[in-house]
Amino acid sequence: MFKFNLTSALTFEPIFMERIWGGRRLELEFGKKLPPDVKIGESWEIVDRPEVQSVVRNGPLRGKTLHELWTQDRQRIFGDVPDSRRFPLLMKLLDAEEKLSLQVHPSEKVADERAGEPKTEFWYVAGADPGAELFLGLREPITRAQFKRALDKGTVEDCVQKIRVKPGDAMFLPAGRVHAVGAGNLLVEIQQNSDTTYRVFDWNRVDDKGKPRELHIEQALQSIDFNDVQPELLRPEGDVLVRHALFEIQKWNLHGPREAAPHGRFAIFCCLTGSLRCADADFAPGEFFLVPAHLEDRQLKPQSEGTNILRVTIPL
Repeated sequence: MFKFNLTSALTFEPIFMERIWGGRRLELEFGKKLPPDVKIGESWEIVDRPEVQSVVRNGPLRGKTLHELWTQDRQRIFGDVPDSRRFPLLMKLLDAEEKLSLQVHPSEKVADERAGEPKTEFWYVAGADPGAELFLGLREPITRAQFKRALDKGTVEDCVQKIRVKPGDAMFLPAGRVHAVGAGNLLVEIQQNSDTTYRVFDWNRVDDKGKPRELHIEQALQSIDFNDVQPELLRPEGDVLVRHALFEIQKWNLHGPREAAPHGRFAIFCCLTGSLRCADADFAPGEFFLVPAHLEDRQLKPQSEGTNILRVTIPL
């Protein structure tokens, strides 16, 4: 256990990922200090991976990694949570200046067979250009063989459902759902702690050396749920956007002070619009923070009208 007093919510240094489809919107809209002259597609905000670690940037725990918090002081920071070797969620911001590849993430069964990791995820549309779309599930019933023939003929886009989206829309993506982010979307992504993605089609793009990106067609065909036809956007039930074994995600419209979570339970928040204060820190759109399970001052206080936040917890 670390020797410190819990007086603040925890914030972490964002980790920026260059992507062929990325842009500069995270800087323009959320004030992220991006490296110059590169296309940034992802900002990894909360992550505990062997190859990538969130690092605390404030208070007495500054410099500690998320994995150190999880393994060395779990009860005080996270309270009662299901046991796992690493913090079980990964949280990102996505800037899709161009559309992402058509892809799928494996179920637990397929991941075990392929030595990968299962991945279920959630998207919240924080920003969307007029006409922006998400590619989600299949447009109509189709067999694996028919899907493969469409891939071979270059017509697979016709097999996938397109949904026009606007800010505030949200989608749950179980493992096995074929999907892609369309151009002009700015998303919050909350996902299972996994980095296994099978690209099935990349719109015939090539890199700066004229080479197409690697595809994983066999793995993708094994992973796609061909019964997943015309899934819909989420319909909130009160504050709750989605309740799943991996995570519960709520959207709060803060009109006055509200307790982050019962004492003994942690919660992670992402400010969407407006501004708020927790303990001794202020938060603006695009900022994530973790309220420890045993933080005394647990009140979230809006500092402007129209303050909206996402709240992420892990069900017991």
